[in-house]
Amino acid sequence: MADGLLRLHNCQVKALEDIPRLSFEEFRDIALKGIQKGARVVSFFGHPDKNGIIILMMILANDKEGYLTPFSALVKDSYPSLTVQIPQVHWFEREIFEQWGVFPQGHPWLKPIRFHALLEKKSNNCDKKEIIPLLTNFLQVQGEEIHEVAVGPVHAGIIEPGHFRFQCHGEQVFHLEISLGYQHRGIEKTLIGGPDKRTIHYMETAAGDTTVGHTLAYCQAIEGLSDCMVPLRASALRAIMLELERLANHTGDLGALANDVGYLPTASYCGRLRGDFLNLTAFICGNRFGRNMIRPAGVMFDLDDAMSASVKKRLVKTYEDVKNAVSLLWDSSLAMDRFDETGILTKQTALDLGLVGVSARACGIEQDVRFDFPIGIFQFSQIPISSYSSGDVFARAFVRSLEIQRSVEFILDQLDNLPEGDIAAAKGPLKGQNMVVSLVEGWRGEICHVALTDTAGNIAQYKIIDPSSHNWIGLAMAQRGEEISDFPLCNKSFNLSYCGHDL
Repeated sequence: MADGLLRLHNCQVKALEDIPRLSFEEFRDIALKGIQKGARVVSFFGHPDKNGIIILMMILANDKEGYLTPFSALVKDSYPSLTVQIPQVHWFEREIFEQWGVFPQGHPWLKPIRFHALLEKKSNNCDKKEIIPLLTNFLQVQGEEIHEVAVGPVHAGIIEPGHFRFQCHGEQVFHLEISLGYQHRGIEKTLIGGPDKRTIHYMETAAGDTTVGHTLAYCQAIEGLSDCMVPLRASALRAIMLELERLANHTGDLGALANDVGYLPTASYCGRLRGDFLNLTAFICGNRFGRNMIRPAGVMFDLDDAMSASVKKRLVKTYEDVKNAVSLLWDSSLAMDRFDETGILTKQTALDLGLVGVSARACGIEQDVRFDFPIGIFQFSQIPISSYSSGDVFARAFVRSLEIQRSVEFILDQLDNLPEGDIAAAKGPLKGQNMVVSLVEGWRGEICHVALTDTAGNIAQYKIIDPSSHNWIGLAMAQRGEEISDFPLCNKSFNLSYCGHDL
């Protein structure tokens, strides 16, 4: 290419030696120019080289053109932070510092995101390791009658841990700081040296409510690295499972939003109907979350004509019930009064922060991996992008309802036109010294898996970006200026993952 940069498609494999290695100044300029032209950061991470050197790897997505741009730079102890100029990398830079001890000079908010107990870093002059404790201080707003409300990490009910620190004046929230990391399991580190027999199960449990999304992203990466062509029938069955996962979670979220404003008819119906979608998933593969279905090179379970007919019948019936339950919600003036103009996030803020998925599309951003970076059956049968522009709780709920409708239409079409053929293919060894970027539109938004292999074809580095990693800061910004009593509703309208972020 004229500019010396690569343009890769989703799951296109490239030799590591072909990834542009730039000076940091060139690295920064390429990132800035890309963002200014409408690209966004899908992944930014560190990878160890020799002699204490860290390779910074950034991958930009150019949604409208449908290509990915990877490039890298070498750093050692520090580098000038990019966050002030590119706000969407602030979370990535914090993670790089926490994992590798490379200091982003000038970062405005450098705090741990997963609270590794200690960070070990070799000193400049010898092999002795310097122990750096990772602590955090919460931002505090000063002024008369300012008060602070701390919530979590232990919450009432069955919910994962996360800490929320509100700076308030009366009921009004001036600032919300979100502290996570309590679900850190070290999944990425366990993948190094694989794949092995446990790898697929780590993928299925990286974020339990997104089993299909993360497993599919992993399998696509492995298939790319092994030149494996997945049969079209298997690809269609994968897409059906992905959309069933979307249906179950979107339906559950609409019910939970109704519950948060005390509107019980929709809350009760949707809670049950979510279970009906989960049961459809179990009918196909034996597990309500879709485990044991997707494997590298294909799928484990097929659908015969009788099963397809049963799935269609049950899907249509459940969808009709969902439509009725959600129409009750739209007709409720009580619910709409709480939804409208609550937790507003502007389109520009969403773009600046690099939001993805429902949270982005509810701000009027037409961005969807299934449309922009299609792979498998989505290359032949696309789902229209569902978006709305108001950026509030209503928009995030309405986008979910649109996606439910379009996912049902897609599944019915696939069941009527399932390609003939096998459900799995032969798979060879992974290519050594290569890299692949795998994108999937999970129900929350874009899932990104990046795999790098060593000379033997084993995994040398594996990076997982759950959509929640992009979107937690969006929740914090949407809460500014709102009443603290609206936080549960605003939080549920994003419904982000703790474990998907913490990994």
